[in-house]
Amino acid sequence: MHTQRLTLTLTALASAGLLLTACGTESGAGSEGGSGGRSVESEVPLTGIRWNVASVTVGGEKYDAPEDAHLKIGKDGRAGGSFGCNSAGADVKIKGDTLDFGETRLTKRACPEGRMKFEEHLTRALAEKKLTAKVDGDRLTLTTAKGDHVDLTSRAEEPDAPLTGTKWKVDAVGGGQSAAPLPKDVSGKVQLTFGEDGKVRGNLGCNDVTAKAEAKDGRLTFGTPATTRKMCPGDTMATERKLLKLFDGPARYEIERNTLKLTAADGTVINATGDPSGADPAGAGRNSPEK
Repeated sequence: MHTQRLTLTLTALASAGLLLTACGTESGAGSEGGSGGRSVESEVPLTGIRWNVASVTVGGEKYDAPEDAHLKIGKDGRAGGSFGCNSAGADVKIKGDTLDFGETRLTKRACPEGRMKFEEHLTRALAEKKLTAKVDGDRLTLTTAKGDHVDLTSRAEEPDAPLTGTKWKVDAVGGGQSAAPLPKDVSGKVQLTFGEDGKVRGNLGCNDVTAKAEAKDGRLTFGTPATTRKMCPGDTMATERKLLKLFDGPARYEIERNTLKLTAADGTVINATGDPSGADPAGAGRNSPEK
């Protein structure tokens, strides 16, 4: 059993019970509270489930999905998830056994060529009108009129990593609704750990940092950060200045599985990947400056 939360990210969806029917008989005039397709009857749920994308077949050629590609459909007529590179969102109408996705909205992260190519194929397939849906056990197939299809599977959703005690490795920082990958000279070096002692410690790519950090109701309140005072190359220092904006005021945080999104008061976005086994239980960095 898992809990769905309403967030401001594209992947935030309401869970519920819009159901897929094998025969397509309609049971009502509209889905409760949603602008998507009308509710239908079936023993197999379609919405409120994390559907992991297994592959997409376009023009007879099959493309295997990256491990984290997934899709959720909410009873409110909104769909979202990850297309293997970027987060995605779209409105979707469901009628009988057909799905009609509206225009897909994607973040603008640059990823390796293979992921970008898969994302293009998946976006193109879902853009086709009136996809036919077929559920067989834990498998869902969406087929276009051209015969292209997207294969998905469902499984129990993994619990979210805890904010505290997890070593969060920062992989992107930027403004607005998206974040750009870190420069090569700092990639893999930037990390933050929120300790049980009410402090956050880590490295900004050049200097170590520590600060008081209080988490409550999806928000973080920081104290003034203390950092070491090393001078580093231009790109490294530029990245560090962006990361320090996190401490300029109250920030928001959102966790989904092992990913953390931090949004600073000025709109700076920081994305990180969690490694629970890699954190010091006390959240202490050996060389972090203390306040």
